[in-house]
Amino acid sequence: MKRTTISLIAVATALAAVTGFASLTAPDGEATTEAAAPARLPVERSSLLCPAPSSSDLAETRYTSFTPVMKDGAQEGAKDGTAADEAAGAGADTAELRPSAATLADPGAAPADKDAEAEKDDKDTADKDGEADKPFLALKEPGKPVSAEESGGQAPALVGTATGRLAPGWTAQQTTVVSAGSGRGLLGVSCTAPDTDFWFPGASLADKRQDYVHLTNPDDTTAVVDVELHGKDGALKSTVAEGIPVPGGAGLPVLLSTLTADPAEDVTVHVTTRTGRVGAVVRSAEEDSGSDWLAASADPAATAVLPGIPADATSVQLVAFAPGDDDAELQVRLAGATGTITPAGAETLYVKSGMTASLDLKDVTRGEAGSLVLSPAEGGRATPVVAALRVVRGEGDKKEVAFIPAAAPVGERATVADNRAKGSLLSLVAAGKAAEVKVTASAGTEGGTQVVKTYSVKAGTTLAVPAPVPAGLKGSYALTVETVSGGPVHASRSLEIAEDGIPMFTVQTLPDDRGMVAVPAAEQDLSVLDD
Repeated sequence: MKRTTISLIAVATALAAVTGFASLTAPDGEATTEAAAPARLPVERSSLLCPAPSSSDLAETRYTSFTPVMKDGAQEGAKDGTAADEAAGAGADTAELRPSAATLADPGAAPADKDAEAEKDDKDTADKDGEADKPFLALKEPGKPVSAEESGGQAPALVGTATGRLAPGWTAQQTTVVSAGSGRGLLGVSCTAPDTDFWFPGASLADKRQDYVHLTNPDDTTAVVDVELHGKDGALKSTVAEGIPVPGGAGLPVLLSTLTADPAEDVTVHVTTRTGRVGAVVRSAEEDSGSDWLAASADPAATAVLPGIPADATSVQLVAFAPGDDDAELQVRLAGATGTITPAGAETLYVKSGMTASLDLKDVTRGEAGSLVLSPAEGGRATPVVAALRVVRGEGDKKEVAFIPAAAPVGERATVADNRAKGSLLSLVAAGKAAEVKVTASAGTEGGTQVVKTYSVKAGTTLAVPAPVPAGLKGSYALTVETVSGGPVHASRSLEIAEDGIPMFTVQTLPDDRGMVAVPAAEQDLSVLDD
């Protein structure tokens, strides 16, 4: 009889670092009874997906990749040669974005010119000979962003993975300028992590809109996706009998109007997967108001914060959806620079279960930047909702649209990349208690030294400030926001690039980057008896 002693700490730590969860069970099947406070360790692997940016030949797209520096030496702990590293397969520090295997044509679109498509495929194949193993954009070290640019309407979706020291908090931003045409506008989106469930209130099937949901599959096997549409009267009848297949490594744009014959002005899109996982984001284009990306709302919750409505917004529309069995009566408040008010004539919004509701807030900010705060109406039930804002700046033929989804809190830390020396505005919201935050402006993609500033945000207010700029900035840079003390903080970054008198802008929220994971303190020796 041979007695072997096995230490489980490395296995548990590796499981938690990769999946965020680990548990221990004794050999006889009984769970261990001792519990200890979990340690906080940096994740060792992150994935991001960027949608195909535009079909316009006039499109100019910049991609920016960045990983913040971890505090207290934690980043070194992500690659310290421990057994956890070995078990999780952590090797070299990498953060690379690569073109997807293909960006497929929308299955509901008009048939393409086959000869033209064949000619394009041959050219693409020739152009990519010898390039298959070369990343489109590769990050080298934490704290120093990198960028790359692409012109035209053939830029593919990108699939990326970060490991080692570059994984915790890795972010990538895709910013596209289209100067003319039906897709005119400044389109910005933070590349998304793959998931199985997304909500997009604020989409539309209106004649003047063309909204596509972009699905990107990071894995080798096909993902099967369901896309449900909900209008003001409930679920819209789908013309798709089965799930939508998204081949491994491919991107697929789907025109929402091809999924139903029912008309609907305001729509909530629900994307789920039957098998696999995808990245999902909606691209919206309007005939007279430009275009932008609509990112997913934060998970359904009884309260919601939609940060960063511009001071000069000429039109603001709230769209909300209640996915559960109960109706929601929401109190609508605007958190401005000095406090929280209730907009006159727009005090509440009633949202029926399974139906999309909207509220016209007009020019609600009236010269003072603010954020919308939704909560259960007095005496009402706390019912989970998802929400988003459609925001317009400018007037007449000089209008530009952007979207602000309900945001998750900054939490420990959040980052947004591709900030410019001019035109970047940071909005910080303390919807409950007052808070203090630290904001780090990284070095630039082509040079500069990081700058760190601390801001105090009063309870019930929005602090809108020009983003701090690195000293000696060359290129673009990243902003990292960390909660220092106080209550939860929600944040967004607005980027403006005016062109031909049009106030082109885009807004990205800053949710917690989940760069740290709780790892159970699982150091325990178990004995296994072998004959």
